[in-house]
Amino acid sequence: MTKWLNSLQPFGALLMRLALGLSMTVHGYDRVVPHGALNHFGHTIAGLGLPYCLGYVSAYTEFVGGILLVLGLLTRFAAGMVAINMLVAFFLVGIHQGFGIYNYILALAALAIMLLFYGAGSLSLDRKLGFS
Repeated sequence: MTKWLNSLQPFGALLMRLALGLSMTVHGYDRVVPHGALNHFGHTIAGLGLPYCLGYVSAYTEFVGGILLVLGLLTRFAAGMVAINMLVAFFLVGIHQGFGIYNYILALAALAIMLLFYGAGSLSLDRKLGFS
């Protein structure tokens, strides 16, 4: 049974990349693409006491980082950036919003940290291009 489960590990890594990457891409898209959304998000971040420009960094980390995770390209870099983004979100917003929000943010952070440590897996562009 263990050998059979081990043979499925590439699909587990792919599933984690897709779950995290799609979630990040959708959230980032909503902050980057609609007219005025990026400016609004920058002001939201500034309202939390951080520099306005970090709103841009956060939004593009989610959007571009999510796309990279889906593709399995530069996975460890993208996962590291997403992990930092989610941990900042957790400490600035999540712990004040209650369990419904912070458990989601922590789950995303945990997926990102796992991908940072273990890489994209064999079903990725990283592997095909020799990056992992």
